[in-house]
Amino acid sequence: MKKLSLVFLSIFAVTLLFAQEETKEEKEGYKFETVKEVKTSTVKNQYRSGTCWSFSTLSFIEAEILRNGGEEVDLSEMWVVRHVYSDKAKRHVRMHGHFNFGGGGALNDPFDMMEKYGLVPEEAYAGLEYGEGNHVHGEFDEVLSNYVEAVIENKNRKLSTAWHEGFNGILDAYLGETPETFEYNGKTYTPREFTDEVVNLNHDDYVYLTSFTHHPFYEKFIVEVPDNWSWNKFNNVPLDELIEIMDNAIDNGYSIGWASDVSEKGFSWKNGVAIVPEIQTEELAGSEKEKWEKMTEKERKERMFSFDEPVPEKTVTQEMRQEAFDNYQTTDDHGMHIVGIAKDQDGTEYYKVKNSWDNKNVYKGYFYVSKPFVRYKTMSIVVHKDALPKNIAKKLNLE
Repeated sequence: MKKLSLVFLSIFAVTLLFAQEETKEEKEGYKFETVKEVKTSTVKNQYRSGTCWSFSTLSFIEAEILRNGGEEVDLSEMWVVRHVYSDKAKRHVRMHGHFNFGGGGALNDPFDMMEKYGLVPEEAYAGLEYGEGNHVHGEFDEVLSNYVEAVIENKNRKLSTAWHEGFNGILDAYLGETPETFEYNGKTYTPREFTDEVVNLNHDDYVYLTSFTHHPFYEKFIVEVPDNWSWNKFNNVPLDELIEIMDNAIDNGYSIGWASDVSEKGFSWKNGVAIVPEIQTEELAGSEKEKWEKMTEKERKERMFSFDEPVPEKTVTQEMRQEAFDNYQTTDDHGMHIVGIAKDQDGTEYYKVKNSWDNKNVYKGYFYVSKPFVRYKTMSIVVHKDALPKNIAKKLNLE
């Protein structure tokens, strides 16, 4: 009997060992294989600044330069930020302060600044004149905000002729004076010459799209989010067609500028995955990397469920998406750059996304976002007009 018990004990131990090994093997986390990827520039770091919109859209523009056969260019994000801030200050003052003034922006802003002021390379305008090696905008944003509020609230009952020059003086102090000319690859350029010769993109070739039911489909409307300060109009299409556009873009060698909410519990920068699991998850307001870093380890663990293996996701409908937007559960959190399509170990498709939070995560600055997440949380996208399927382009009068 004792020998028999030892035999059973041995069998049990071996079985348990195999079960543990099998469990370990089954829960290796997400494994991705790239199906299609667009050539793009290196990952950048917005650090402690709310300028993802500039980093993401300039990354998109850099990829477009490469797609057109141009050289890899590192464009200056702070050149764009500076001009947006300057233009935004004028509008804020004209609106008597009843306006969203701050460091945020939208996907169209870099294109608009390219059209008005041109673009410059990073080496011509780093925007780091305040004693930091990376972009740290806490003081900078606060100083600019207080300045324009003082202009609006002044007791003179009219504006001075110097207020905007003074505002630009602050921009000069923190980011640097704007160069009239600069050297690039052994040649002297103005910002306009550099844009025309090196960037060589047509502002009018790019289409901005979204998908919401509170406006008619196949028409343009101003997306009602605070960071759309320029009141840019976006083409409105049904959700299924928005995904069709995105798939068609990647399949045909075009990347996508992507604005999305990243406050869901299914978004994990550490694990490099963004999903919408079937289980109910508590949302947490917040967006940029700085907010993540301010969380305690306990708060991060409470926010994240296990990413040990792929899980079933919700079926996201147009109605779910609209409800989340109407109830402030989907907001204009973060701008990113979609550069490819990949599959996990179960064959499920994801978009490969280039971020601007440095390259320190598991996928060296990239992460993978599920199609349910994109359907649920996309605020807007920008693509080249030739990336649209012909039938959708016709509906939008963009043929």
